[in-house]
Amino acid sequence: MAGVAVSIMCSSDSNNGENEFAEMEYMNITVITSNKPYGISDGSNPFFDNLEVPKLKLKKDGVHSGHVQTGLRDPFCFVKYGIGMCKDGYTMEVTGPDAVQVLVATKAKPNPDIGSKLDRQFFLSFLDVLNRPQHTGRFNLSTEFPYYREVLYKPDFKNKKLGKPVVFDMDMSAGDFVSLFYLLKVPVEVLNLKAILVTPTGWANAATIDVLYDLLHMMGRDDIPVGLGDVFAMNQSDNVFPGVGDCKYAKAVPHGSGGFLDSDTLYGLARDLPRSPRRYTAENVVNLPRQPLALEIWTSILKTMDPGSKINILTNGPLTGLANIITKTKTASLIQDAYIVGGHISQSRHDKGNVFTISSNKYAEFNMFLDPLAAKTVFESGLNITLIPLGTQRKVSQFPEILERLKLTRMTPEAQFVERLLFKLYTLQQSHHRYHHMETFMGEIIGAIFMGGGHHNLKPTIEEMPIKVIAEGDESMDGQILIDKKQGKSVKVLKNVDTMAYYHLFADQMGDQNQSAVLGSYDEQRKMWSTPPNEMYCESALSFCENRDNFSCI
Repeated sequence: MAGVAVSIMCSSDSNNGENEFAEMEYMNITVITSNKPYGISDGSNPFFDNLEVPKLKLKKDGVHSGHVQTGLRDPFCFVKYGIGMCKDGYTMEVTGPDAVQVLVATKAKPNPDIGSKLDRQFFLSFLDVLNRPQHTGRFNLSTEFPYYREVLYKPDFKNKKLGKPVVFDMDMSAGDFVSLFYLLKVPVEVLNLKAILVTPTGWANAATIDVLYDLLHMMGRDDIPVGLGDVFAMNQSDNVFPGVGDCKYAKAVPHGSGGFLDSDTLYGLARDLPRSPRRYTAENVVNLPRQPLALEIWTSILKTMDPGSKINILTNGPLTGLANIITKTKTASLIQDAYIVGGHISQSRHDKGNVFTISSNKYAEFNMFLDPLAAKTVFESGLNITLIPLGTQRKVSQFPEILERLKLTRMTPEAQFVERLLFKLYTLQQSHHRYHHMETFMGEIIGAIFMGGGHHNLKPTIEEMPIKVIAEGDESMDGQILIDKKQGKSVKVLKNVDTMAYYHLFADQMGDQNQSAVLGSYDEQRKMWSTPPNEMYCESALSFCENRDNFSCI
């Protein structure tokens, strides 16, 4: 298709779509949005239902006026012993006002050389263009950098008494990355980060794991395994083809500015991180090891635990991963404490949640809304839970205060990166309405800080409450938390912390030179790859590993 389009654009006379590769014809077509019988309203068609005049001036008995497929398993579409009858998304040739005249490529032109194995004219051109030396690829790391070398940095903690084992479950939002920096800065004698589980039902796509690998590489923690969780919320994937499913809740995350577009690139700053040899690999890629799954990593971590010991888990995103651990592995008894960042306990009708893209749901918080059934499963599981709700997060979400404190601390590479990221979030929030929700990410950091210790400075206020999560399939209610003394499950709720102590603790930890970055930036890495080993390499990466007791290079 691209070849046909380029050929038409390059043609001097392209009024009728003349090109090298396909025969063209004008046709009157439309994209089918409904199914027969047409003209009958059953409540599924937003173009016609309850409207005196159809939207877009569509015909009342046309191809857009019937039943609209309501899901992957819509009973209307199934035919016993046959192919499904629904044609939503089909392209069809029609007449009348529903049609649009379009120039269509109807047939590929054959190769004039009938003896060639390449029987289409386009195949010859495609291979010719692909093999031209002009505009050839330039950005292969091993050829661009003469001294490129893949190095994994793994700390050696043999002589240290490690602290409480922790698994971090994140959805890779901007706040989660800042939280991860903090967890990696907490002394390993206090907190031993064993693994990271990624829940891609939240604010970033699965392949953003590459950014996570780069951050770990920067901090010299290539030893920490990363597991990918389910792409869909609980009960949202198709029973027959689990690779597809319903995005009923995930659609609440914006796709453009302030949403996936920014999260997947860490607001453009991901390119400044050193590049890790570890990369995300999809399951269907041949000849490459696929990305480990969350439950695989969880199981492998449990095997490394001492007999009788338990693990702690911090969740900064939807609770899909933790719910799967509870329901699919039956290992909930091995979890010591679960710290959950999310949920909103409304104090009044004016105390609203943060699911700003679903106007009908006024009191839910994003992490609960994105997988309400998982949240319900977790809170009813009997785990020892400490909830850090939205109200508490909002108390420590002041950008000016934390940025001012960061300016006063020692600028380690990680402190510089965090300061740049938070400043960008703050600037965007101040300058554009699409970024009004940036303090949501700022508030997510509190879970890591609370879990990392220093409670005598934070002066936390904790209260036990019987809570209940709504998960009834109603978008206007799902994800909301109620105080229910009869049916609610008792959890500890972090109500308050000393905000100034919080900001000081965060900044001081980020500026601590202990457990600091191995590689400060991609620019530093490029310099290393561009300099002969006898001049630079041994003086930087290798000497770092060899001269410090706690690191080894592989």
